[in-house]
Amino acid sequence: MGDNAERAVFAGGCFWCMVPPFDGLSGIKEIVSGYADGPDDRYEAVLILFDPSVIPYEKLLKLYWQQIDPTDAGGQFTDRGNRYRTAIFYHNKAQKAAAEASLTELKASGKFSKELVTEILPAASFQRAEEKQQHYYQKNPFHYNLYREGSGRARFIRETWKPRKSDEQLRIELTPLQYEVTRKNATEPPFLNEFWDHFKDGIYVDIISGEPLFSSIDKYDAGCGWPSFTKPLRRQEIAESFDTSHGMRRIEVRAKGSDSHLGHVFDDGPGLDKARYCINSSALRFVPKDRLEVEGYREFLSMFGTRMEQEDL
Repeated sequence: MGDNAERAVFAGGCFWCMVPPFDGLSGIKEIVSGYADGPDDRYEAVLILFDPSVIPYEKLLKLYWQQIDPTDAGGQFTDRGNRYRTAIFYHNKAQKAAAEASLTELKASGKFSKELVTEILPAASFQRAEEKQQHYYQKNPFHYNLYREGSGRARFIRETWKPRKSDEQLRIELTPLQYEVTRKNATEPPFLNEFWDHFKDGIYVDIISGEPLFSSIDKYDAGCGWPSFTKPLRRQEIAESFDTSHGMRRIEVRAKGSDSHLGHVFDDGPGLDKARYCINSSALRFVPKDRLEVEGYREFLSMFGTRMEQEDL
């Protein structure tokens, strides 16, 4: 597990949906789906092994709240019953204090008009679920996405945690080209855009929501005149759909948080899965590695550790 690893246990309804939000984040060592014992019943939950020096427990708590309906005492979305109730299981006094503080903060925010019923409980035994349940979203992506949307969870999260700015606001905040690309599905000119030949270390975030989308580590020159990446930072933040506009057959890529048009993904890339994410610069904002912590993207710092150390020599 490693000397710096700590445990976090979160119950948030169906454990399938509690893995993707944390999976792949820097500092997360392992995520296990299973069953946590409470005082009077067993909960579906996830056990997260994490390095607090990279991703603090408080950040996990913040992300946890954004995956659930904390006002539902009878389960989560279409999953009803005690096993689907929400709870935070703490392992020490520091985790208990942090969990209680985060609950108090959420109550004070006014985000929810109903009473918050998520429990904060001492951690007891945790039993690993069957192997077919582990990382279900990767093993059965079609069924997982169908379930997540059909259950109402995805819509609830979008409407509660990712409010979209009005067209009026975006027309003011964005340049005309940025607006046309992100809201009207336009494509900027090749070779005449900000990031097509930009290769500094850092990450590229959604120009509207700030959600992290791509990394310079996965960027390469595809010779097409647009920024090209072999993969997104978090696949769960990217939506892909069939696009037949302009008489072509393509796979469109959009940012889930803002519903911004980003570009398209093709199957002629250099990676094992051949993916080439061809993205409009106008849909992105670049955050250099030396600004990651200041701007709230500390979790991605470790990606550039080796490069940073070499440059400091």
